[in-house]
Amino acid sequence: MNYSRYLPMDKSYFAERRGYLMAQIRFPVIDPVATGANITRLRQERGLTVHDLQRFFGFDAPQAIYKWQKGQSLPSIDNLYALSALFQVSMNEILVSSSHMISFEQQDFPCCSNHFPAVWRAQEIWQSFPAA
Repeated sequence: MNYSRYLPMDKSYFAERRGYLMAQIRFPVIDPVATGANITRLRQERGLTVHDLQRFFGFDAPQAIYKWQKGQSLPSIDNLYALSALFQVSMNEILVSSSHMISFEQQDFPCCSNHFPAVWRAQEIWQSFPAA
């Protein structure tokens, strides 16, 4: 079946909708302080100490866990996955999203990190179309 009648192929279609579409793309933002408080709460509910977590992760010192709990940093994805297994909750139950979301156009810097090239490629594609 030919779907070309459903897919506009000219740049003008995208250009005139660029502003509208870009305003619709929103990225969730993790609240590190609330997430840290959540990690502390989950740890305490399970009767674990910071040093128990330190031993669980095999860290030489507990500073990383203290930083997570204070919201100074977030656990890496593999540590987050390990926390979810230890606490027997999903990763989404550990992370706390911010009360607001940032639109794609409001971002002056990457939403997460440069580990997400697809986001930057999408931005490059959208910016290549002339403004409407």
